[in-house]
Amino acid sequence: MGRIDRASRVIAAPPAAVYGALLDRESLEEWLPPDGMRGRIERWDPRPGGGFRMVLTYLDSAGSPGKTSDATDVVDVGFAALVPGERVVQRAVFEADDPAYAGTMTMTWHLAATDAGTEVTVTATDVPPGIDQAVHEAGIASSLANLASYVEAGD
Repeated sequence: MGRIDRASRVIAAPPAAVYGALLDRESLEEWLPPDGMRGRIERWDPRPGGGFRMVLTYLDSAGSPGKTSDATDVVDVGFAALVPGERVVQRAVFEADDPAYAGTMTMTWHLAATDAGTEVTVTATDVPPGIDQAVHEAGIASSLANLASYVEAGD
């Protein structure tokens, strides 16, 4: 197993609401892109063995060149496991010519009910070496903050 990156956050919503936002196309396009990016889903099949293809576009690519092109990251994500209200396991492959971004990264979204709502822990395993760990963990934390804002506003 390669490198492991992780981030977590408590979201003031029940696990079912958080899980729903993890498996809704429009929701993902809204909250998944970290700060400084916009996302568009091109293919959507929300079932085990299914997945999606997302194009992430940098709003300002000057300081953060993309993995697929200067301004984009394209990622194919497969759903390896879906456990309602508890866990979503994704296998992500970046479209990139640079071998430093090659390989399949596994993203596990674990949901645990708490008195304050849901603790969401994201664990990324086998992270490609071209992805800077601090930047990646900050991106995951940003996506979690976006998810919290999105789900909490729906209450």
